[in-house]
Amino acid sequence: MDKVTIKIRYFSEEMEPLRYIDGKSDWIDLRSAETVDMKAGEFRLIHLGFAMQLPEGYEAHVVPRSSTFKTWGLLQTNSMGVIDCSYCGDHDEWMVPFYATRDTHVDKGDRIAQFRIMKNQPQIVFETAEHLTGADRGGFGTTGKN
Repeated sequence: MDKVTIKIRYFSEEMEPLRYIDGKSDWIDLRSAETVDMKAGEFRLIHLGFAMQLPEGYEAHVVPRSSTFKTWGLLQTNSMGVIDCSYCGDHDEWMVPFYATRDTHVDKGDRIAQFRIMKNQPQIVFETAEHLTGADRGGFGTTGKN
């Protein structure tokens, strides 16, 4: 497996360093850098407490953890955040945009999101065609139906 070195700047010495959790996944958990109280219907950017310099040609995908909605009633408003390698300065703190579906309380250090890095997509050239050669699956929402 290839290894990639990434520079990271934490905004507080109290922040737990980023790391893989128990070797269960190649996603890395992200913790709230602040204690947050939100009312139902409120939107907020929750600070994650660091800036990161991704390698050229990579981007990060940020999503909620599977327990985020169940535990706090939070929905990530952009469904998935994409952070490209140009967001790499000393003050480019990572944050997650959340919408509260109920009154909630997040403690500093709670694992609220996760991320992984991916190589950028190659350049795509679209070619117009009258017909496609693949087998028809029946259209949207038809998988598994007779």
